[in-house]
Amino acid sequence: MPTKLLSQFFPWLLFLSLSLILLYSSLLPFHSPSPSSPSSTQSLKTIPSSPPKPKSPKNPCNFYKGRWVFDPTRKPIYDETCPFHRNAWNCLRNQRDNMGNINSWKWVPETCDLPRIDPSRFLGLMRNRNVGLVGDSLSENFLVSFLCVLRVADLGAKKWKKKGAWRGAYFPKFNVTVAYHRAVLLAKYQWQPKQPSDGNQDGLKGIYRVDVDTPADDWSNIANFYDVLVFNTGHWWGLDKFPKETPLVFYRAGQPILPPLEMLDGLKLVLQNMVSHIQKVFPCKTLKFWRLQSPRHFFGGEWNQNGSCTFNDPLEEPQLDLWFDPRNNGVNKEARTLNLLIQDALKGTEIHLLDLTHLSEFRVDAHPAVWLGKKDAVAVWGQDCLHWCLPGVPDTWVDILSELIRIGFKT
Repeated sequence: MPTKLLSQFFPWLLFLSLSLILLYSSLLPFHSPSPSSPSSTQSLKTIPSSPPKPKSPKNPCNFYKGRWVFDPTRKPIYDETCPFHRNAWNCLRNQRDNMGNINSWKWVPETCDLPRIDPSRFLGLMRNRNVGLVGDSLSENFLVSFLCVLRVADLGAKKWKKKGAWRGAYFPKFNVTVAYHRAVLLAKYQWQPKQPSDGNQDGLKGIYRVDVDTPADDWSNIANFYDVLVFNTGHWWGLDKFPKETPLVFYRAGQPILPPLEMLDGLKLVLQNMVSHIQKVFPCKTLKFWRLQSPRHFFGGEWNQNGSCTFNDPLEEPQLDLWFDPRNNGVNKEARTLNLLIQDALKGTEIHLLDLTHLSEFRVDAHPAVWLGKKDAVAVWGQDCLHWCLPGVPDTWVDILSELIRIGFKT
């Protein structure tokens, strides 16, 4: 009898057992082992981790490639009453023709938007920080634009000239200083009159000694003061500044370099030494930029050969190479030549290129030209086709730099 009952129930028992096994195996994937379980820790270690995602570039936008678009609604942020103006660049006060159009052109990058600087927001970001520019008068041109833009957010801004600065401003509302240190060659240089031992060398009057391994005094002691620095040099590296009667002579470790270097070879050595100095002396946390050349727009001759720039509109893209390609041997060819030397010197460093050359090449229309604020200025100095009207093109430089600073501090 028991055997008979067992035989009757056996199929049902087998079916029940198989059902339970199937149910258990279906639920197994939903069970997560406890993190504290030694076996789970060991198994996690053996699972190959996915490779880390690459970091996004510090500046995913190329602000330097784009076009100028005419926008009649665009107005300058400041006017001729800004107390930081330099007279020769204050084109509104000097009643330069076409100023309305000059400031109606907007730079539009190809792949992204370039926001206009918000002076209050930028100074808020820079609170308790300082910005320095080091270089030639184009850096001063840049600075004046910067100061006039930022003053809109702090009318209590005061002129500031400390730590070797040529000029600058302090914004007390935000405890921010923005200043310019004049160092046209970056390296230290000084005049040495002709010595009897020099003999009768083709009308030599004396030399400018350049110590390629020594920074100019104007910026030699600022390493721990600025949080952002923008360097440049270039416009003084030409025979118009240092003709054969008063040449540059290059020294290293206190001794003249022999055989004597040509000017551009001397520039290469200065760039190498100044970049090395910046890398070694300035803190890593300092955000460092090197501004490439601001192009000149002399048409028909050099500044002292009746060169002029009284144009009403920007250049077109196909015209740029005719004006600036060194192969065409034009008056304004030096900007691109010098940029190549600078870019080579900066390779492998933490100094960021601030490449404002291309966007500025278009703007033949935006220089002070003959509107210099003084009656005899043109007769003495010629037209100014080197510096920029303010307000004007450097305001776009400020937009780009401020955005790069924001990105730099964010990352």
